[in-house]
Amino acid sequence: MNAPHRRPDRPHEDTGPRGRRGAAEPARPDEPRALPLRTVTGSLAPAAVEGPVLAHEHLALDLRAGGDERATLAPERHGRPVAAELDALRGEYGLALVVEQTCRGMGRDPRALAAIAEEASVAVIASTGWYYEPFHPPGTAASDPEDLTALLLDEIADGLDGTEILPGLLGEVGSHGDSPSPAERRVLTAAAEAALASGLSVSTHAQLGRGGPAQLEVLTAAGLPPHRVCLGHQDLLDDPGCHRELAAAGAYVAFDTVGKENYRPDADRLRLLVALLEAGHADRVLLSCDISRHGYLRAEGGQGYGHLFRSFLPRLRAAGADEDLLDLLTRRNPLRFLTAAVEELP
Repeated sequence: MNAPHRRPDRPHEDTGPRGRRGAAEPARPDEPRALPLRTVTGSLAPAAVEGPVLAHEHLALDLRAGGDERATLAPERHGRPVAAELDALRGEYGLALVVEQTCRGMGRDPRALAAIAEEASVAVIASTGWYYEPFHPPGTAASDPEDLTALLLDEIADGLDGTEILPGLLGEVGSHGDSPSPAERRVLTAAAEAALASGLSVSTHAQLGRGGPAQLEVLTAAGLPPHRVCLGHQDLLDDPGCHRELAAAGAYVAFDTVGKENYRPDADRLRLLVALLEAGHADRVLLSCDISRHGYLRAEGGQGYGHLFRSFLPRLRAAGADEDLLDLLTRRNPLRFLTAAVEELP
């Protein structure tokens, strides 16, 4: 499959307040943006990322507040198995970068991310933002959007959770249902405003794939260009028309729960992905596995972070994808999204 993919449009470059520590430099209007990646161990040039990227993962998190005692990746217990998996994937598949989307209210642990990155020799990007409403920290719903934006900008400029580790993404900013709740609308708006001020992009959590169009509407209404938005978990939604609509608008469409067969069979994901590729939107797809509990780790008999490489990509090859297309999906697309670029990166 040499799937057709359109060249990204050149939307008007957004501007916003700059100059905070760690803030992005604006690109000249006549050249694509190629901002450095902000990883947990320091700045990284996109050109240095020569292997695939896992665009939506969790390496340390705690979602037990949702009532599931198994929804944890505890650094003291699971940090070494996580690092061992990533190290093995670096050796076997050239894994170069993991985008870790554990944000506020999800048990974020930037120090653990730095330790895992060092042990595995794999770059890791940390995130900030708010998950969907049941996981919002106390007081979030009553906060003014301006205060929420200021909090995000403080973390972007000064570091996460008392560290000097800077986030490289706003995500996974969440909602559930077809339309965000008022509290979710506020945190989405705050994320958009922080993105405009900082140069970072925004990745969302759309519960079970629902609500992507409404999320995009909120984010773009705040002034954020669609090419700086990734709508999450769209592989859980069996709606090819919605996928095409989001991609045609210029947003990224995440097929990021690959291997979670209890939610949707990978055969469905493959069918939906091929349909989106054949519609000409290969340049708007991001792929990942969203490992979000310790039972998914290979050490515990789960599919692991490498399921994308071991199982799903071979099936995509068998469906006709060539190596250039796979590189686009697993490396060039996520780098373009993360750096807020409007044109193809090398």
